[in-house]
Amino acid sequence: MEQLTLYLTLLLAGFVLIGMEIFIPGGILGIFGSIAWAIAAVVGWRNFPDPWNMISAFALLVFGILTFVIWIRYFPKSRVGKGLSLKDSSADYKSHKSADVKIGDRGEAVSTLRPSGIAKFNGARVDVVADGEWIESGDAVKVSSTSGGHVSVVKA
Repeated sequence: MEQLTLYLTLLLAGFVLIGMEIFIPGGILGIFGSIAWAIAAVVGWRNFPDPWNMISAFALLVFGILTFVIWIRYFPKSRVGKGLSLKDSSADYKSHKSADVKIGDRGEAVSTLRPSGIAKFNGARVDVVADGEWIESGDAVKVSSTSGGHVSVVKA
């Protein structure tokens, strides 16, 4: 009777730990749950009479593999899985618009650039990065380089 209680406790603990993996990802709980199932299989193998020991071990193996396959195949497509998974937002991503500034343009730092901040060029606010020293708000700046949406400035 004591061994049956241990067997059922390990099965339940394994099931709960693997189920908790949904809400606390990282793999640790799933590994502990799998270990609990493996120990339950050993306890069942040693303590159940033939043929129940083999049936128990085989059932745990099949149930574990089946659970894993179903999990990988169907969970990400489910409503809960979609809510817990990261979205592929690369289709909606739009990079920073290229600022209408050229090398040598002069403007004014709107915020303190330590090293990044905002500067105003021709009435337009532009995200910039100070190239070298920190620049205080209100100081005159000059564009030293541009690359895509990246604008570097120096104190003018």
